[in-house]
Amino acid sequence: MVSPKVAGISPFLVMEVMEKAAEMERQGINVIHMEVGEPDFDVPDCVAQAIQEAFNEGRTHYTHSLGDPDLREQIALEYKKNYRVEISPGQVILTSGSSPAILLTLSVLCDTGDEIIHSDPGYACYRNFIKFIGAKGVAVPVMEDDGFQYRPSEIGKHISQKTKGIMVNSPMNPTGNLLSPEVMEELVGTGTTIISDEIYHGLVYEGRARSILEFTENAFVLNGFSKLYAMTGLRLGYVIAPERYVRTMQKIQQNLFICASSTAQRAGLAALQEAGADVERMRATYNERRKFLLGRLKELGFDIKVAPTGAFYIFVNAKHLSGNSYKLAFDMLEKARIGVAPGVDFGENGEGFLRFSYANSLENLMEGMARLERYLNTR
Repeated sequence: MVSPKVAGISPFLVMEVMEKAAEMERQGINVIHMEVGEPDFDVPDCVAQAIQEAFNEGRTHYTHSLGDPDLREQIALEYKKNYRVEISPGQVILTSGSSPAILLTLSVLCDTGDEIIHSDPGYACYRNFIKFIGAKGVAVPVMEDDGFQYRPSEIGKHISQKTKGIMVNSPMNPTGNLLSPEVMEELVGTGTTIISDEIYHGLVYEGRARSILEFTENAFVLNGFSKLYAMTGLRLGYVIAPERYVRTMQKIQQNLFICASSTAQRAGLAALQEAGADVERMRATYNERRKFLLGRLKELGFDIKVAPTGAFYIFVNAKHLSGNSYKLAFDMLEKARIGVAPGVDFGENGEGFLRFSYANSLENLMEGMARLERYLNTR
């Protein structure tokens, strides 16, 4: 019998769309992928070279459980350069992707029955991480008219003695929107620990993303190399934690994960030190795609109230087509041969929306929009 602790874990619907699309492709059916939040670029050349050098030099063994000291020091320097905040390399824990960073953070903060506030819609896996460790997710609806930002007045209604943290994700998955500095200040003002997922930092096209560490030291920062450096398969992330939590998190890491990949850590160091031009090239390409997709979706009758300015997503209200985003997404996959993510994957308040990813070539996005137009004309 499956443990009740995990029996209620919901599937990641984006993956189910992708897997169905893969089945269709094995049958020779061409599918345009706009469901997956994965860069379509190869890793920068300096990253590939660093991986090869790591193998050649025999850097294929365990590292320190907290991570390569050189990389931890470089991350501290990056946060000083980008956000003018002082952190110690001793606050940085390297992980096998940002998912273990989430698990380490929630594990050290929560006991059974404690509460974590998160947005609805929000990243689909947050609520399952929270459930897995025995805590309770408290979903706070965020609205399209507000650009899917928290309303601090609403946050206050949900804070209790059991509240251990507030999840923040800016730029946000699934919406691509950024939290304003004013909202971040007000969230900090609640006195609650902030857990800030900054994995899409660097992929911002208007304005700039602010780190929560600019506003408070009472915060955990989650970040990694998958999105900005197109290193998804290398599985390298990190958490920046208040120093008082690091030793406990280290012990969890030692027991559950040992350490992050030694070769991936050398690749991460090369990415931070040498891949600036590659990042700018990818960012400019994403922005070109973003502008195209925004324009075409509006032409096709979708009302986008606040244009997203970060990540590589557009969260589109499709309630005029269907109130069931799951069925709509699979209908579009089967009939139009385009993959999109159903909004309900990201929370009950995401129902009726679709997430379009522009982590695909402009040529493919153009074809995808042509297919979408034909699909809409048949309804």
